[in-house]
Amino acid sequence: MINRRNMLQGMAAGVGAAFGASLLPRQASAASSQSGSPKRIVFFMQNQGFDPATCIPTGMTSSGSLAKAKLPEPIEALEPFKERLHIINGLHGIHTSPSHSAFFGALGGYRGSDGVPPSASTIDYELSKALPQTLLPHLCIGMDSIENMRTKPTIANLSASGAGQPIFMYSNPNQLYQMLYGGISTGDIRRQHEARSGVLSQIEQMAAAKGRSLPIADQQRYGQYVQGFRDVNGLRDRLDTASDHLRKFAPAVDERYTKPEFETDWHDVLLDLGISALTSGITNTLTIGSGRGEIFGAWKGLGIEQQGHNLGHMTQHENPIWIKIRQYNSRMLVRLMESLESVPEGSGTMMDHTLIVYTSNNADKQHTNGANWPVMLLGNCDGIFKTGCFTQLDGKRPINALYTTLLQVAGQNVDRFNMDDKLAKKFDAATGPLKEVLG
Repeated sequence: MINRRNMLQGMAAGVGAAFGASLLPRQASAASSQSGSPKRIVFFMQNQGFDPATCIPTGMTSSGSLAKAKLPEPIEALEPFKERLHIINGLHGIHTSPSHSAFFGALGGYRGSDGVPPSASTIDYELSKALPQTLLPHLCIGMDSIENMRTKPTIANLSASGAGQPIFMYSNPNQLYQMLYGGISTGDIRRQHEARSGVLSQIEQMAAAKGRSLPIADQQRYGQYVQGFRDVNGLRDRLDTASDHLRKFAPAVDERYTKPEFETDWHDVLLDLGISALTSGITNTLTIGSGRGEIFGAWKGLGIEQQGHNLGHMTQHENPIWIKIRQYNSRMLVRLMESLESVPEGSGTMMDHTLIVYTSNNADKQHTNGANWPVMLLGNCDGIFKTGCFTQLDGKRPINALYTTLLQVAGQNVDRFNMDDKLAKKFDAATGPLKEVLG
């Protein structure tokens, strides 16, 4: 039975995502598919910081191979994948003023703060334009407590398509499933998809008509509102035309969607949906926000009763709570890699042309100044990135340098990302890519 109130709530969430201009980015030339160029990139952002002691093998104080090293307990699930792993310590994000979180600044490489809109686009969005074009170039999913995911099914804290243009993360897997696969579903999911689509089409027409009667000064701003509905409806139509292909990749809907016991049930199915969007070719850029870029988050399904801000006040190193959270993340990374490895692509697999970037939206810890911003890379994109190693940097290059590197390997001719000469003179000791990560 279709409940009008629930349908409108879901519709509002979908339209909210459209306001972020995330659903149908502007057309851009596809990146070269030459050997070594990434075809897709995944960003996994854990909130509350990333203590380097939870990822750097004991005794490693300088750059070197991971071949004979034993990975720390929090990331031990990655031990079989060490040859694909690159641990980086010593980047900084002082200029982002992270404190509790850098919010949009974590992926934007600029000053960020709670409630402050983005001042420029973020690296994940810029890469989505540079990589080979897909139906939905950029998808963001956000994981939080079950209460927060239900009451705020979409939220914008990490990604942006430009100044003042946030991209919303999907946190309710039922709404994300309906957006991606509603057109190929049956039963209530299909009926809800059709009803919602009809309402959105009507609202687009009504909004367009209403906008023409507004004063000139308001028409441009209102036009962005109308365009949001057009983007949603356009994406729906495009996904419907690819229904035969998408049917092979749609995850099975079970009670974890409708009757989750813990928030980790929704975390797991959100990851399933993100993986399916990658393997089906719906998207080429996936951003995962564990904690949704804020200071909250919950993992009761792991046996952790503490949640939210309190987790950030705990030491992460050798803390059983944070070991569980980081191990859970590591298992998610393994699922990502194994899923992409199972799909042939070219002379190899999808994982051969994928880069996974794991870090935090808050540098090394809560209440940080951002002087150290640990990062893990997984995948080498046919040898373009170094793997199987640990790199210790001197703290003089910002996270922007890593983002510049990603843009360059995606075919973009840039020497800096979101950092002008004045800012670079103060916060960056060099120009161009981070050569230490390249093969």
